[in-house]
Amino acid sequence: MCTMRYPMADIAEVDDDIREHILAVSEKTGFVPNVFLSLARRPDEYRAFFAYYDALMEKETGNLTKADREMVVTATSATNHCLYCVVAHGAVLRIYAKDPFVADQVALDYAHADITDRQKAMLDFAMTVAQAPWTITDEDHAALAAHGFDAEDAWDIAAITGFFGLSNRMAHIAGMRPNPEFHLMGRTPREPSADTRTTEATDSAADAAGSHELADTDAPAPADTQRQPSESTATRPPATPTPKEANRR
Repeated sequence: MCTMRYPMADIAEVDDDIREHILAVSEKTGFVPNVFLSLARRPDEYRAFFAYYDALMEKETGNLTKADREMVVTATSATNHCLYCVVAHGAVLRIYAKDPFVADQVALDYAHADITDRQKAMLDFAMTVAQAPWTITDEDHAALAAHGFDAEDAWDIAAITGFFGLSNRMAHIAGMRPNPEFHLMGRTPREPSADTRTTEATDSAADAAGSHELADTDAPAPADTQRQPSESTATRPPATPTPKEANRR
């Protein structure tokens, strides 16, 4: 098993503002995600990382829901083989989407996942940015526009993809491992009467993934959250061609 190559910060020794941030997260989630203590050893980078994280993932404008944003992170992190981000943000995606299966499907093969055509168009664009950004043309923007995304949404998709491309690479070189708690988050469908518990779980998941802002459950619930993943989705290996190479599957 890969071990983390860099020491995690001692929370008792970090700067006051960073300690306050980390403790606020752990109070809501019940644990401290490894990314926080991994970055806290470099305080300037910690502050810059989480400031940009919040700017991208917590913004209230645009046509991307928080579930959409987490879906972009999960899919592009999978193509970068980033275990930490796939597991951590897949957990948040499951909770925002109110779907215990969606993260596994998106990480494995989003083209055959049980998501909307709109979301597949969004991920086509994100994957092209992740794998072959120099090939982006007006045609790619037009494909997004056909599904209701505007130019600022395209920027958001690209910025999220680029930011987490950095995060994926640093997680690799650091040997960063996801906390065990992430693996079980959002796996069990919530009872309809558990609105308060659902909101609390969503807030906690958002904090665990990186944000100190409270999150909204703005992604609509799927029509059937009890469905089982299809055999083809469960067994198909990750697709490696870019969407253009696959003729926009």
